[in-house]
Amino acid sequence: MASPDKVEAVAEIKQKFENSNAAVVTAYTGLTVAQLKDLRRSLGENTQYHVTKNTLTKIAANEVGISELDEYLTGSTAVAFVTGDPVEAAKGLRDFAKNNPALVIKGGVLDGNALSAEEINTLADLESREVLLAKLAGNMKASMAKAAATFQAPLTEFVRTVDALREKAEQGGAGTPAPAEAESAE
Repeated sequence: MASPDKVEAVAEIKQKFENSNAAVVTAYTGLTVAQLKDLRRSLGENTQYHVTKNTLTKIAANEVGISELDEYLTGSTAVAFVTGDPVEAAKGLRDFAKNNPALVIKGGVLDGNALSAEEINTLADLESREVLLAKLAGNMKASMAKAAATFQAPLTEFVRTVDALREKAEQGGAGTPAPAEAESAE
């Protein structure tokens, strides 16, 4: 029979998995308490970094249908539960790991899909969600402006043609005789 503390811990970890859109498993052996505090601060408010027991984490992950993390749950383990932008969390972890080699990214899961450490680093190379949305909006605006110009082009061409004909008629009426006048002059 499991102790009430362990049942409560599994329920808490399970809830974190359910509320997160991504989770990154790391090894933290060799980091000081101050460094862990700095890491938590650098991840932002949308990522919670928790040192967890492997067995309890494995049970909680399997209860929510995430069995992909089982291979990473060995040794000293901490999990970053991401509720916001996973790119921001991946960048925070990667950058911290560069400055503190004791932090090792083992792997993770994003929207139910397993991620290796290399894929998490690739995710960290992406631009943030806000930047990507801004680029998308800019491209959509440019496409709409291009479409509007395309739709206006025939009308603009028609107006220019009519204006050119009007100018030609005005110039032709003053300086050269009309065809009927030319025949009567002969």
